[in-house]
Amino acid sequence: MIALPASPGVDAAIDDAVSRVVARAARLGPGFGALGQALARATRGGKRFRPALVEASFRAFGGDARATPGLYPVAAAFELLHTAFVVHDDVIDHDTERRGVPNVAGEFRQRATARGADAAGAALLGDAAGILAGDLLLHEALRLVAFAEVDPVARERLYALVDDAVYVSAAGELADVENSIGAPETSAEDVFDTAHNKTAVYSFGAPLQAGAVLAGASDAAIEILATAGGRLGLAFQLVDDLIGTFGTAAQAGRESGGDLREAKRTPLVALASQTPSWSRVSDALAAAHTGPIAVREAQVALEESGAPVRLRAFIEDTLDDVRTAAQEPSLTPAAGALLRDLADGMERRIP
Repeated sequence: MIALPASPGVDAAIDDAVSRVVARAARLGPGFGALGQALARATRGGKRFRPALVEASFRAFGGDARATPGLYPVAAAFELLHTAFVVHDDVIDHDTERRGVPNVAGEFRQRATARGADAAGAALLGDAAGILAGDLLLHEALRLVAFAEVDPVARERLYALVDDAVYVSAAGELADVENSIGAPETSAEDVFDTAHNKTAVYSFGAPLQAGAVLAGASDAAIEILATAGGRLGLAFQLVDDLIGTFGTAAQAGRESGGDLREAKRTPLVALASQTPSWSRVSDALAAAHTGPIAVREAQVALEESGAPVRLRAFIEDTLDDVRTAAQEPSLTPAAGALLRDLADGMERRIP
């Protein structure tokens, strides 16, 4: 992730929101109390990039945190939104660990097993816990925005940003699952749209706009941030796809070539499907789940198809769009610098 550390104010707002959930859950029985504790653990350890982006945008437009008490709760809402999507995504992918430790679903699978449940029962409880934890986090994110100390017009605009982020991200997640089952009608354009929708709005566009709204930025500036944020988010997802295919274990946070083992229909694969080498690439991808040698063969086949070169060029063009937007006169110099810094940081991540 791009380096943009959260401030103590952001961290405190996130911790306060999570503590509220944990306290309420504890009053509703031991099982729900355990869910609250698992949810709290799910919010720890992340880089808290999205709330930091809200604050960075706010300050870039001259916002004064002392005069804007709603800043930190609104920023915290984007971290809870992110964690909600992560928890739900783990359920969708049937993952039981994150960062090397049990996630919410994994914790409750263990809880069920300890109580004598069989594998099917443990999976049922784990999935239920993951779904409910994500639901609670979504609710809390919306509650933070709804009760933030901001003027009514700003609150309405902020709520609309979060509302749109939820819908677009959900659409992207569903499309990603549909693509993964090998729908024959899936085009490269559809796959790129999915990559954008999964990440761009909630991770970049909406946080950038939220900070600007809180700082009283002009409508023209906020519109520029929506477009530039979308481009940043798309580039981020495409770089992640390259990392998931070619990145080191340290870059990917898991064994190298993980996306190949999982046979994901990524934009990289979609571009490869348009080349004369597709038959060879397809065969190599079909065998990639069998082990590291097959993964390496799939990586070689993809490289030789030329798809990675095309994808890297597309990412560079996308980041150049952001740098062009950074020069718009509606933006403050600091806001333009923020967009350029984000684009440069993204570029450095490309494997």
